[in-house]
Amino acid sequence: MEITRLQPAGLVVSPAFSHVAVVPPGAATIYVGGQNGVDAAGSIVSDDIAAQALRAIDNASIALEAAGASLADVVQWSVLFAADADLGAAYRAIAPRLAGAGAPPLVTAARVVGLGVPGALIEVSAVAAVMPAE
Repeated sequence: MEITRLQPAGLVVSPAFSHVAVVPPGAATIYVGGQNGVDAAGSIVSDDIAAQALRAIDNASIALEAAGASLADVVQWSVLFAADADLGAAYRAIAPRLAGAGAPPLVTAARVVGLGVPGALIEVSAVAAVMPAE
């Protein structure tokens, strides 16, 4: 069995996201809390949204790997952007990292007044699922 990502007829078709994901019984579910564009010491890596977005994805990848998963196992991303952040620049920077074989994950994005880390322009969190080895 595997995770199924769907883009049902009647809903917009996008190469960037799916609308529905079905995780079969027995999969390990992994939750990654909000990751910002900070280095291992907690310092913002840049005031550039593209650089912060890449680092946030790198940080999420490190967290996933610690739990035995990878970016390819992500079922859903949640992305928060500071109100004035350039969403297009952020997505252009991270799209190649998130593109994979098959249907893309689900994505929820929102603009917010501010994030918990001063100077942060983006925060990503993820839910991943990994099927047990057979």
